[in-house]
Amino acid sequence: MKNELEATTLQNLQTDLTRFFLVYKFALQEIETKINILQEEFKLIHEYNPIEHLSTRIKSPKSILLKVKKKNLEPSIESIRENIRDIAGVRITCSFVEDIYKVSAMLQAQNDIEVVEIKDYIANPKRNGYQSLHLIIKIPIFMSDRMEKVYAEIQIRTIAMDFWASLEHKIYYKYNKEVPEHIRSDLKEAATQVAELDRKMERLNKEINILKANEAESSLLDAPIAKLAQYIYQLPFDYPSEAVDDED
Repeated sequence: MKNELEATTLQNLQTDLTRFFLVYKFALQEIETKINILQEEFKLIHEYNPIEHLSTRIKSPKSILLKVKKKNLEPSIESIRENIRDIAGVRITCSFVEDIYKVSAMLQAQNDIEVVEIKDYIANPKRNGYQSLHLIIKIPIFMSDRMEKVYAEIQIRTIAMDFWASLEHKIYYKYNKEVPEHIRSDLKEAATQVAELDRKMERLNKEINILKANEAESSLLDAPIAKLAQYIYQLPFDYPSEAVDDED
């Protein structure tokens, strides 16, 4: 009897854990679909794609447990679900800083996305130089027997920011987070240079867009229909007054 009870308890626990991770998987699929739709629509309207790369991940059980210990949380599914809000993670890489805020605004405009918190590490970089825009959101997931709102974290950054963050993570992992002071200083200086590079590339992009707009306007004026319109406009038409339609 005792063995049967233990087997049932373990089976229920396994089912609960499977369902726990399943909703985060569905949350990522839902967010990814939304982003793909916005991406295609934006490209169609503006002839430009603001998103260079999209990736998703679910925290491993080991990472979750380490965070539970670090935050001194109760080791229960309910406590983890409510207090650890980055189990489902999405990373969006953009070309330019202004694209980050465009993508963020498009996501926040979705009616079924609840924005819980915004962390703007671009306007206010972390002490180590880290830059990115983080959105903590809640998104509804409809299961067969319930609707569940799931937390997810969306990180939006430029290619340069992503390169710096990836390098910084590898260095800290290699040194087991005990990074020498001179390397920390160099990393922070590199973060400053990354920010300057982003600003410079954005200025260049704006100048190119202005040139393209001027060229498009010039080519439109040179088009046959434009020349025909100019010719007709210059013709000395002299309409007699009785030729004008009288609505009365």
